[in-house]
Amino acid sequence: MIEEKKVTWLELFYDLLFVAAVATTTHVLLHVEKGYIHPEYLLKFALMFIPIWWSWTGQTMFINRFGQDFLHQRIFIILQMLFVLVMTSSLSVDFDQYYRSFLIGYIGARILTAIQYLVVQKIEGGDRKTAARFLGTCFGIGVFISFLSIFFDSWLRYAVLYAGIFIDVIVPVFGRKYLVKALTNTAHLLERYALLTLILFGESVVSTLFVLQPQKGDWNSISFSIISFILIISMWWQYFENVEKKVNKSIQGAGQTIIYGHLFILMSLSMIAASIKLMFLYEVDYSFILYFVFSSVLLYFISTTIVFHQYRYEQHRLKIYHLGLFLGILAAFFIINLIMVVPNIVIMGELTLFFIIYAKITTA
Repeated sequence: MIEEKKVTWLELFYDLLFVAAVATTTHVLLHVEKGYIHPEYLLKFALMFIPIWWSWTGQTMFINRFGQDFLHQRIFIILQMLFVLVMTSSLSVDFDQYYRSFLIGYIGARILTAIQYLVVQKIEGGDRKTAARFLGTCFGIGVFISFLSIFFDSWLRYAVLYAGIFIDVIVPVFGRKYLVKALTNTAHLLERYALLTLILFGESVVSTLFVLQPQKGDWNSISFSIISFILIISMWWQYFENVEKKVNKSIQGAGQTIIYGHLFILMSLSMIAASIKLMFLYEVDYSFILYFVFSSVLLYFISTTIVFHQYRYEQHRLKIYHLGLFLGILAAFFIINLIMVVPNIVIMGELTLFFIIYAKITTA
């Protein structure tokens, strides 16, 4: 039986640093040229988002398995926060110019996590010792490979950097046989990801503030922001009602569905937040924004469905016809909008209706 683990104040403080990182990364999606977000910016968004997510996940997973709120562990986290600040300050559309400082921030944060595993394995025993040594060693290898990117230029540096990150990210998958013997604390893990997800919902709310301009008496902006806010609240309701009441937190395992599933949940939330701004503040090509916003919503829907399905109580699990209903609603709205050009506020209204239905059925 795994004992209850409480989220510490330092963990919450640690989360706050990622507000700026996520907001800066999301801003990359707002670079519109001739009505489109060029593929270059979409790629940069993903390449910037993944290291942020993985840096946060790496430390969170260490705390989940081995964190004890000791003095030396607090010092490790505080030092890591300094590197996260360096990494965050280096996030820019002009990624090449700030590459070295970004690399220093990422390498510093990740190597501190790897060191923590190697330190804790000295005081652990049995399967937990094996798991800590495996993670510390393999993460160290991934970080070293990423560090080698400093010796390359142009696209080669990114290839080497993300080869190291890729190794880092897949280590837990291939080391599952070790990790299932050093189980995660599911309740703590869900709570940690829920808190980070809450930050992303906050970013979405901020997006509505950019739209809301009541001082000008602009009822179009007020209506758009109200609909956007209802959409975000519906998403929030669906997510947190499931986390709080519909999932079985006593299920133990390696937690990989939660970890990797939330990469796509968090990315799609950032994309939806960017869509709110784009649909109101920019002259974006109609077809492009239609594909972009519906793709974002579809990614969020699939990710949350997969993550929650595995951990739901048996009686609360959705049936295949539920999946068909949700996909059918999205497809119907998308096809109608392709055939007939509608105002962006109507598209937001359709997506709001979808999320209200999604929340209603999955939380009933």
